[in-house]
Amino acid sequence: MVKARGFTYMTVLFIVAIIATGLALTGEVWQTSTMREREAELLFVGNQYRKAIQGYYLNGPQRQYPRSLEDLLKDPRQPGTVRYLRKPYLDPITDKDFVLVKAPDGGILGVQSESEAAPIKQANFKLRDRTFEGAQKYSDWKFIFQPAAAKPGAAAKPAAPSTPGQPAAQPPGK
Repeated sequence: MVKARGFTYMTVLFIVAIIATGLALTGEVWQTSTMREREAELLFVGNQYRKAIQGYYLNGPQRQYPRSLEDLLKDPRQPGTVRYLRKPYLDPITDKDFVLVKAPDGGILGVQSESEAAPIKQANFKLRDRTFEGAQKYSDWKFIFQPAAAKPGAAAKPAAPSTPGQPAAQPPGK
């Protein structure tokens, strides 16, 4: 009778250990899934800010960066209501305001997270986010807009003429 009780006790302990291990693994998978969702939201929101800054920069009477995030909600340079951003977003990683990346003229060049945590996503970013590859922390993900600088001599190279039956030559990378 004593041996049967010991065997039952050991069986119950073994089952409890298996359940605890399963719960620990479930918790880890849930946490990773949550961080991946927050990462995806950070990419979306950061790119919304980037597009808004781009719109503000390109659509104004003069090329300049916004002085505050409120300028993206309602452009003070325009006579009517022009909105580049629907609402100010919080950083999904920290649930705080984004850190502003300042332009040389004092305006807002972009936003970034203040999180020092290591990102899960390390590669396979979209072209606009390719600079994030290999980043060590979320604060390295800077969502900035910089107008493309005209390269010297870029306009001076004419495209090769096409002959009948052949398509025109495309510049490299197109």
